Amino acid sequence: MKPMRTKIFNVVPFLIFSFFANAQATRWDSTYRPASYSLKVAQFKSFPNSCNDYIFLGNSITAGVDWNELLERTNVRNRGISSDITFGVLERLDEVIEGQPAKVFILIGINDISRNIPDSFIVSNYKKIIDRIKAGSPKTSIYMQTLLPVNNEFTQFKNHYNKDAHITYVNTALKQLARDCKVNLIDLNPNFQDANGKLDKKYTEDGLHLNIEGYKLWASILKKGNYLN
Repeated sequence: MKPMRTKIFNVVPFLIFSFFANAQATRWDSTYRPASYSLKVAQFKSFPNSCNDYIFLGNSITAGVDWNELLERTNVRNRGISSDITFGVLERLDEVIEGQPAKVFILIGINDISRNIPDSFIVSNYKKIIDRIKAGSPKTSIYMQTLLPVNNEFTQFKNHYNKDAHITYVNTALKQLARDCKVNLIDLNPNFQDANGKLDKKYTEDGLHLNIEGYKLWASILKKGNYLN
């Protein structure tokens, strides 16, 4: 018979507590998945895979556009799920890897920040994503993309605003991670900033998500950088 403490350990949910200087604890949950998560993952699994695919992997910012239309291609697969976090991407990553895609473009993390997941865990999860893609699909080219700025002059997504220091930390760490892991880094963030470092209003309707002008800018960055070749 197993000791009681072992049985307890096996059923404890993955709830982590992050402690700040003011000695108050902020609770966060790695098991959070958006309501549409299971449905979207099931859809993704039902679609055919190809080693010629370009996978765009992320949250609602990735999910919010038809990438084939935007990039004028036929081999781009949208694997964005609204409200997803890095833990959710790790959970569904096998569906991406099994197709042995040509390229994977990753943009994830702003929802982690909004849900108080520590910056170090976000970066650690990026490292796990990279390692698993390299191990499971070694010919896949990996492109990490820096988190976009937000704009607190809007009101719709208050948990995402005023987190600029976290965004900066994660983006700086991603640049170093790209160097260490020898993967590509696309620095999107500066291109979307206004004079005050916020997400430029001409690229957004809510201070978080992109409008069509924002997606067009993103597409131009990818094309000019020859990341789609």
